[in-house]
Amino acid sequence: MKIYDRPGFPNPARIRIVLAAKGLDHAVQFESVDLIGAEHKGAAFLAKNPSGVLPLLELDDGTLIAESTAITEYLDNLDGNPILTGKTPKEKGLIHMMQRRAESELLDAVGIYFHHATPGLGEALQQFKSPGWAHRKEWGERERDKAIRGMHYFDDVLRSQPFIAGENFSMADITVFAGLAFADAAGIPIDEELTALRQWRVKVSELPAVKQRSGQNFEADDLRRMGF
Repeated sequence: MKIYDRPGFPNPARIRIVLAAKGLDHAVQFESVDLIGAEHKGAAFLAKNPSGVLPLLELDDGTLIAESTAITEYLDNLDGNPILTGKTPKEKGLIHMMQRRAESELLDAVGIYFHHATPGLGEALQQFKSPGWAHRKEWGERERDKAIRGMHYFDDVLRSQPFIAGENFSMADITVFAGLAFADAAGIPIDEELTALRQWRVKVSELPAVKQRSGQNFEADDLRRMGF
């Protein structure tokens, strides 16, 4: 299998944690895509994934699977023993519910702020943004506030259960963890009073699969190029 990604970015980091959790690192060949140079918006990559986003999984038979949740589902179920996406209908339902909330209320909100209210990944990607900088900046700042509200929501969740979707670590935890790493890079702090979220983050960072893939934050060179 091939994974097209860029090490250190949020969604690629999610899949690298999944691979580590499932012991599949050895089964994957990584193909680096130049996000800063907008390679993912070029014709060659768009022929593989019309959405122009990473990561992208390419199977040995040529099948292409995009979207982090879909890739996680595939990888988690390869061995018939899903540990990240749920075994029972109830587990699956709760995990997918919280996974969607993790994306919409945190990770995606941070991404909109980063790409539209800051210089984002630089000049090469400006042409792919919607016109009207003032409008984009205002929209991005609203999404930053949404991300902060999302942090408060997940803090409330974690005051009554050990993980985002219940008793077990799941893909929803991976997504929130990646969202917080992205928030760090975008300059959105976790409020001091969110003690449950902070403690959960420390706990998750020590899990073997997460610790093995410690590149959950942006690479130093990329941060310098973006002006952080």
